Amino acid sequence: MTLQEQLRGTGVALVTPFKANGAIDWNALEKTIQHVISGGVEYVVTLGTTGETPTLSSDEKLDIMKFTFEKVSKRVPVVVGIGDYNTADVIKRLETCPLDEAAAILSVAPYYSKPTQEGIFQHYKAIAKASPKPIILYNVPGRTGRNMTAATTLRIAKEVENVVAMKEASGDVVQCMHILKDRPRDFLVISGDDAVAMPQVATGMDGLISVAANWYAKEVSDMIRATLAGDLATARSLQYKLLDGFELMFAENNPAGIKAFMAIGGLLENAFRLPVVPVSDSLYQNIEAYMKQF
Repeated sequence: MTLQEQLRGTGVALVTPFKANGAIDWNALEKTIQHVISGGVEYVVTLGTTGETPTLSSDEKLDIMKFTFEKVSKRVPVVVGIGDYNTADVIKRLETCPLDEAAAILSVAPYYSKPTQEGIFQHYKAIAKASPKPIILYNVPGRTGRNMTAATTLRIAKEVENVVAMKEASGDVVQCMHILKDRPRDFLVISGDDAVAMPQVATGMDGLISVAANWYAKEVSDMIRATLAGDLATARSLQYKLLDGFELMFAENNPAGIKAFMAIGGLLENAFRLPVVPVSDSLYQNIEAYMKQF
């Protein structure tokens, strides 16, 4: 199976469970990995933003990556998140991390420094050259402070070797369609927005890297598979069943929202590292009510 085939469908951006004292809850992480794989996701993504990576030490990131490889045990592909606004640091990590078992690297566009489009292009060109694994671009301007335009995405896709896909989370459907219209044939475009992934896949995107699938693994995976298969009646039914849940999940913060769902469902403690805090009591109660009637 080609990498493009492996990454077509649903990936899940794994949370990092913590205990009340702030330590990583390894038992809960194993339970989460088992839950999403049994739910039918096509692959998992470790060390993304949903995993609260800004609060993890370098040693903890390495331990989580190794633990994920071990517990997944090659049942599904594992994508590893390695991104930063320091290009040289990303290259160093790509050259030194034990990535033999990784299918690909998800690397977020440089954040905070707000580079020009040329700066974004040169950043990805440099890390793609250094990476031992294929790169998935990640555009999430709500977090990075800078949108990667369709023109820049297409320039990278056409000119930079070792870049195979794009996780698009700009929320701009027209931008996504411009990428889809002119992309190279084997370049994947993957949604990064749970709430609009179904219509995005219906326009030609190749799947979703999901937050919601940490809890609703089966429902989200079934929705994306149905959309890819052209069974829009089934896909729409699942989309509208999940829609209120998506809105609750992202009402205040990610991953605070999805962790509330998972805590209510018994997968993990509702625990975080600052500056992330739990959702408000009122939102937590609304999530409980939604889950009871789901």
